[in-house]
Amino acid sequence: MNDQLKFGDPNAKLKKMIRKMGLTLKTFTLPAGHTCPAAKDCLSRADRVTGKVTDGPDTIFRCFMASAEARSPSLRNLVWHNLGLIKDALVDGVDALADLICKSLPKKFDIMRVHVGGDYFSKKYLQAWIEVAKRNPDKVFYSYSKSLHLFKEFALPENLVLTASRGGKHDDLIDLHGWKEALVVYSEQEAIDKGLEIDHDDTHAAFGKENFALLIHGTQPKGSMASQALQAIKRKAKANAAWVDIISSHIYMGNNITKITK
Repeated sequence: MNDQLKFGDPNAKLKKMIRKMGLTLKTFTLPAGHTCPAAKDCLSRADRVTGKVTDGPDTIFRCFMASAEARSPSLRNLVWHNLGLIKDALVDGVDALADLICKSLPKKFDIMRVHVGGDYFSKKYLQAWIEVAKRNPDKVFYSYSKSLHLFKEFALPENLVLTASRGGKHDDLIDLHGWKEALVVYSEQEAIDKGLEIDHDDTHAAFGKENFALLIHGTQPKGSMASQALQAIKRKAKANAAWVDIISSHIYMGNNITKITK
């Protein structure tokens, strides 16, 4: 329906949460970068028409959703559809936008990740989501955000869960307010050195109370430190998978030998 916002299903990472928690999860997304006023380290934008990605002046690693939009015209259509409806509704105020979001919500879900891509781009837009959470107290809405300058003015309902995403323009507010934070790391060892657990399925973001790490992911510019780190992670994962295959093979052979000798 063109007069309603469009929501998505969980990706492979979020499906891990579903299996672990037994929940129904949906996602909401906006154009990456274009709606991220406080992004710095990960600022990237995909052109609405061509999909060409442009990184910001201080970008260290590329936003994975900007890369996803670059590959998928249908995803670009979806996120810009959502942004267009939101901006139109905001002309009539916060309540009008909250009405639109509530009207568009999927019929069945327990938890929603707000902004797989994009962020809270204005005070009124954030206020609308706060109102949505208040109207749906039996649902959990959670977000990563760098728009921390907006959050400092509001008390959030318990079912709207914020994870401050370090690497933005307002990192000073994380320490000032003691917000739970997520830090992108380039290796498992870096997370260990910083005393952080790695969140592999968003359960830390949605339900955790402690700071945590996220492994670098997505498609990174060729030759960048982020790209080199990502390749190292993939090589390690491949090597680990190979060892699992070898061990499984030995176990299988051992079991067969045991059966033959009996």
